[in-house]
Amino acid sequence: MPETASTTRAPDALLPSLAPLLHEWLPRQRWFAGKGRRVTGFTLDAATELLPLDGAGPGLVHLLVRVEQPGRPAGTPADCYQLLLGVRTQLPPRLAPALIGRIRQGPLAGRAVYEGLRDPRLAGLLYERLRTPGRTGPLRFHATTALPPALAPRMLDAEQSNSSLVYGDSFILKIFRRVSPGANPDLELPLALSRAGCARVPAPVAWYESGASTLGVLQPYLRDSRDGWRLALDALADGREFTTEARALGRATAEVHLALAQALPTRRLARSETEQLAAAMDRRLHAAAQAVPALLPHVPALRAVFAAASGGAAVQRIHGDLHLGQTLRGSDGGWAVIDFEGEPAKPLDERRSPQPTVRDVAGMLRSFDYAARTHRPWNAEWASRCRAAYCTGYAEVAGTDPREDPALLRAYETDKAVYEVVYEARHRPDWLPVPMSAIERLATR
Repeated sequence: MPETASTTRAPDALLPSLAPLLHEWLPRQRWFAGKGRRVTGFTLDAATELLPLDGAGPGLVHLLVRVEQPGRPAGTPADCYQLLLGVRTQLPPRLAPALIGRIRQGPLAGRAVYEGLRDPRLAGLLYERLRTPGRTGPLRFHATTALPPALAPRMLDAEQSNSSLVYGDSFILKIFRRVSPGANPDLELPLALSRAGCARVPAPVAWYESGASTLGVLQPYLRDSRDGWRLALDALADGREFTTEARALGRATAEVHLALAQALPTRRLARSETEQLAAAMDRRLHAAAQAVPALLPHVPALRAVFAAASGGAAVQRIHGDLHLGQTLRGSDGGWAVIDFEGEPAKPLDERRSPQPTVRDVAGMLRSFDYAARTHRPWNAEWASRCRAAYCTGYAEVAGTDPREDPALLRAYETDKAVYEVVYEARHRPDWLPVPMSAIERLATR
């Protein structure tokens, strides 16, 4: 590469000079998980110059920064975030929306600092680094195949917990903003599925990491696909059924589950372990009812739902956050499943733990209900038919119907609906009737 990279030369002075800017900028980012809690300080885990900061052109520094905030459980480390910051003497007008601020002190005093991923030159440099596997300071770059050169980058704006760059409509790079030690499931599981020959998931072609943490994954970009959520809403708007698509999606889900069971260990929970799962659901219900009093009248019936799920259950690696928005349907009608990161708010160890497959099924069933509720008038039967078709398609491939274990499926649906109640009450009160209607249904049937 003509432009060299190295570990930054003055890391001790760099972070104090950036801290005043980060105090203001970080809490405003959609992917920042600590909203609502004040930032009290920063600790630098690593700083790597991917483009020299003292050159005539723009510089690019990669940072792993821990953000200190009050209210963290004792003994747990502060959240660590991945930042890619551009540095220029003068910021071109086209990059003005990316500006973080101008540094007042330290080695970069007087320079403008900005979101580097929004600079095509710097985003292109990251792709070129992925094309040339090797090491740059603490960063390690890997590739499974030769990648074409010089693909124009563009940043996507739709994501909540991560950032993504599309390169030439050929590849998409997901950059994990909050990072934890351990393989990220969004790399680990697609790699395992690829090795198992499962074509339902885009196979990673490159990735980069630091220590034990996965930092970013490059996969094929399915540019001719549409996500399942949008397709379901279109069907509702047009007054069309969605059962054919739902049945095919059930089949695709089962294919993914079977491939994961083939590629990674499985086991069966003892009855005591299933009881522990039910007890955890019960605790979440108790906390949710304290936060949202509308749940209180339903608590006894919902506790009985959880108590009924006491038998042994098979567990394996699963998607962990499956819903219509995590699926893509190609122009050929085939379904792909994406975003295996799991629920980003949960600890990485929990997201990597084996779970019953009905947890994924329950997430998709709830998604059909959400889709139906976006349409006026609400068509409950549309959702019911989609749910049945999805389970039928799943059974056709898996050989077992998720409805054959109604207690466990109902428990996971209920647990998901309880989570939704808290989320909607906090963030979208107008949507609260959607999960509350599910709570009423699950508590009474």
